Amino acid sequence: MFRVGLISDTHGLLRPAAMDFLRGCQRIIHAGDIGGVALMEALSAVAPVTAVRGNNDRGEAFADLPPTATIELSGVRVHVLHDLKELAIDPRAQGVHVVVSGHSHKPLVEEREGVLYVNPGSAGRRRFRLPISVGELLIDGCEVMPRVVELDG
Repeated sequence: MFRVGLISDTHGLLRPAAMDFLRGCQRIIHAGDIGGVALMEALSAVAPVTAVRGNNDRGEAFADLPPTATIELSGVRVHVLHDLKELAIDPRAQGVHVVVSGHSHKPLVEEREGVLYVNPGSAGRRRFRLPISVGELLIDGCEVMPRVVELDG
């Protein structure tokens, strides 16, 4: 079983509960609006990180972050971007199994036309009444089991 931690919209705040959840992951995906280099360093101490630039990730510190990334993890192709509305590929035609996004701060797990869409929600400061959450993908062969976990009540 390959465990991938999902986090997004931290906006510079890395909660201890989020770090606890991510421990033991073989990979971490950050879907943008990171908000700080120190946050990326802390995540990298847990597992290798794939991150994309969010609309608030500005300046020299984030200049090298791509707007999208497509990676293969344990035979599963994952496409990462910040804002799902900016999806510029046909995931199914590109052989993508999972699309991971952030931006909305709204957790989402949904399958569309054989492609799994996952938004772990926001692990940063609370926005409106939306939950603080993170997620994971458990990959076992060709099976992908997504989960989003609320960090506080």
